[in-house]
Amino acid sequence: MEEHGMFVETTVKENERNEHETYIRMAIDLAEENVKHGLGGPFGAVICKDGKIIAKGSNKVVPTCDPTAHAEMTAIRQACQQLKTHNLEGCVIYTSCEPCPMCLGAIYWAHLEHIYFSHSKSDAKDIGFDDHFIYEELARELHERRVGITQLLKDESKAFSMWTECQNKTHY
Repeated sequence: MEEHGMFVETTVKENERNEHETYIRMAIDLAEENVKHGLGGPFGAVICKDGKIIAKGSNKVVPTCDPTAHAEMTAIRQACQQLKTHNLEGCVIYTSCEPCPMCLGAIYWAHLEHIYFSHSKSDAKDIGFDDHFIYEELARELHERRVGITQLLKDESKAFSMWTECQNKTHY
């Protein structure tokens, strides 16, 4: 009986791994197609829920003139539209590369449950996509950052107190 239980467990894990590898290969294919057709950087992403593909995205920064059009961001936007929600709980993302700080933030905000990736951020750095300076900037005090940051008119803004008092707000 134990052998049977071990066999079933091994088969389930193997099936899960095969499924993950299938989706990561799709993300890699998207990245390769992007490069092949000159559509943007070598990045692709696939979002799945319950074993079904919900969205696919590839890097579109250059053709859309949008610095936020990373593969993960385009896939997250598409998945949210497809599911008609801002909350992607129960979904996982497969990416051709470890997410940058912006994409990682979006993944957390969207409540994705797991990230599977192929290339690391170190691999990305080796081909000219280095995000290390962003991590360094986040660790600095506001007055030490490369981009100037100035707070203005906090006392005039009522938006936060209005939000606090709002009865029909949607938390996210």
